[in-house]
Amino acid sequence: MKAEIDSLQTTYESHTVSDLTSQSTLLEQYRSVRTYTEALCKPLRVEDYIPQPVEFISPPKWHLAHTTWFFEEFLLCKYQPGYQRFHPDFSYLFNSYYNHVGTRVLRTDRGNITRPGVEEVYEYRRYVDSAMQELLQPDKITDELQEVILLGLNHEQQHQELLITDLKYILGHNPIFPVYSEGYTLTERANLETGILSIEEGLYGIGYNDQGFCYDNELGRHKVYLEAFEISKALVTNGEYLEFMKDGAYERFDLWLDEGWSWVKQNNAKAPLYWHNIEGEWYYYTLSGLRKVEPDNILCHINFYEAMAFAEWKGMRLPTEFEWEVAASQFQWGTRWEWTHSAYLPYPRFSKAPGAIGEYNGKFMINQMVLRGASTATSPHHSRATYRNFFHPHLQWQCTGIRLVR
Repeated sequence: MKAEIDSLQTTYESHTVSDLTSQSTLLEQYRSVRTYTEALCKPLRVEDYIPQPVEFISPPKWHLAHTTWFFEEFLLCKYQPGYQRFHPDFSYLFNSYYNHVGTRVLRTDRGNITRPGVEEVYEYRRYVDSAMQELLQPDKITDELQEVILLGLNHEQQHQELLITDLKYILGHNPIFPVYSEGYTLTERANLETGILSIEEGLYGIGYNDQGFCYDNELGRHKVYLEAFEISKALVTNGEYLEFMKDGAYERFDLWLDEGWSWVKQNNAKAPLYWHNIEGEWYYYTLSGLRKVEPDNILCHINFYEAMAFAEWKGMRLPTEFEWEVAASQFQWGTRWEWTHSAYLPYPRFSKAPGAIGEYNGKFMINQMVLRGASTATSPHHSRATYRNFFHPHLQWQCTGIRLVR
């Protein structure tokens, strides 16, 4: 099954979602994105589509339906004359957080949607894909329509990553640690670079300033003054984090932010997510099953509090998102989402689009930290140096890692 996913990913990479060369490629890109989502679900059994073990996890079936609802709600209902919704209840069931669109199922209840069944959700996808094929004819594509289509494609790419990381959480909390696909782990990557990169002080441009797609939170290019700093070319490894743990890190309040120490005590935290101490040896759950922790592989699945505590232990710090963006062209990135010490705030001149589309990013600019880069779970052509990911500081389930600055 891994070979099938890898083959499809190669095909997927031949279509660049963020860089249209002609209107005729838009339908090809749409098909590539939609097909890749379903390929990620190929290894699943029907029971795997349903569980929601915690609030921040969504079931695979919900991801399949929600990404389809996005195209139905924002494209077909608005731009395709005479379009008939697949089912009158689906807007209520599969809307995520768009208040402009109407009422929706609470996020905590997504796992309770046992009906419609999995096959009906796939039927929904086929129904919408057929209608989208008609809408995506070159003579119908206006600039306005193209803009919304690109947002929809990038939205589904985001959910591809969430689907696979949510699924890892679901399977990783199954007591028998089931295999999703042999050889598909997300975590078994080593650094290809070492050393320290020096960045001179100066005034630097920050934000998206190119052709093609970006999210609204990347816009508002502006100048930021940075003091000189040094940033590691390598991400923190499992072996380095094991040394941190062996030094009693999860028992030492002096290393932690106050909120971080509260998180440690409340959760009895002792290791990164998916790590298990079995008869004195550390193992971690991967999508290929339970494996021994490999010291040379890059650390994964830690939250902001853990990243900050490790930096404190090393006598270093996390980069700001601006330092990261300025330095990113001089080191390799993309294996882990990298925590920064920057709050998720709007750039200068940030403005929200009118209506439901304006709810996409702006309303989440509170109590979250910025991550930069991408990860091994990120879909092809869905990364750029200006991309601003964001999560609450206690969350671990994404493929997150640490790059240090001094």
